[in-house]
Amino acid sequence: MGVADDEIDDLSAREHSLEQALLGSILATVPDALIVIDMKGQIISFSAAAQRMFQYAESDVLGENISMLMPSPDRERHDGYINHYLGTGEKRIIGIGRLTSARRRDGSVFPIELSVGEVHDQGKRLFTGFIRDLTERQQAETRVADLQAELAHASRVTAMGTLASALAHELNQPLTAIANYLEAGRDMLDSDQPVDRELLREAMAESAAQALRAGEIIRSLREFIKRGETMRQPEPLRGLLAEGTALAFIGADSRGIDMDISVDRRVDEVFVNRVQLQQVIINLVRNAVDAMANSPARILRLSAAPAEDGRVEVVVSDSGPGLDPDMSRTLFTPFTTTKASGMGVGLSICQTIVEGHGGRIWAEPSQWGGAAFHFTLDAADGA
Repeated sequence: MGVADDEIDDLSAREHSLEQALLGSILATVPDALIVIDMKGQIISFSAAAQRMFQYAESDVLGENISMLMPSPDRERHDGYINHYLGTGEKRIIGIGRLTSARRRDGSVFPIELSVGEVHDQGKRLFTGFIRDLTERQQAETRVADLQAELAHASRVTAMGTLASALAHELNQPLTAIANYLEAGRDMLDSDQPVDRELLREAMAESAAQALRAGEIIRSLREFIKRGETMRQPEPLRGLLAEGTALAFIGADSRGIDMDISVDRRVDEVFVNRVQLQQVIINLVRNAVDAMANSPARILRLSAAPAEDGRVEVVVSDSGPGLDPDMSRTLFTPFTTTKASGMGVGLSICQTIVEGHGGRIWAEPSQWGGAAFHFTLDAADGA
């Protein structure tokens, strides 16, 4: 029996060694980073892909708190997330996955897709995190989007030409009639003969009627365009702000930025079109990051709180040089910009989207001397 037991033990040891080698090989080649932490948030495993992604050697991070790989506000709040789960059992991330941001060794922030799992090992709880860097995927999507945008632009130019031609044709008749009636009235006033007041009154009445007809044509066109609006639905505001900020950091110099997202507890969901609202967030955050390029302190704050009439007010503020007073009147006017390579349409797009949601957008100085852009949205429960 002793020999047999030794053979079984030896076989088990070889199988265990093979399993460890196979697991090590998988972890060394899998493209997604794998990080394992304990209940205290301390890193106990850091895969090769994680080392490449975060620019840390495994020896640099073992035993350190996972928050070192997070930007604010998750960095300061992560231990609270773990304690909340251990105390309540409420799974906010585990088994769900989320789009968020991570922080490299050099301080740069980049967007990631995070999937968290839980493992029980000899009475201990361990948490595994698979992390995918979205930068390359987003860059590929951006290239495709650029091509699509060029095609869409060509299509819009054609459509606008057709629309302008049709609009000119429709408006030509009432405008011509107005001009004819006004010229006739002028000729009557210039004549040496007594003015036929009844005829003059008729000419003025016809001019007014034709002007109203032109207005109806334009109003009908606006109603036709409005019917093409995209659908809106309840969306979690905190998630939208986090995802939009993460996407805005792609290709931007995010080193040294002190970033925080603060959403009032009374604010849960907003009634929006997800893609359009993220476009607003991306534009405002990128503007803030660009504005702070030469600032000694780079502070970026996104906040949201209840406003009047069932609305929510969102604020994106920075510590940049602030707004030029001369540009304050034309801030949201298309093709107005201070950037050397800018088109000057970003804020105009933001205004169009926000007003299309029934809200308004405006700018004020921030508490750090930079700019603070405010905009309002419908709360989902009040929409």
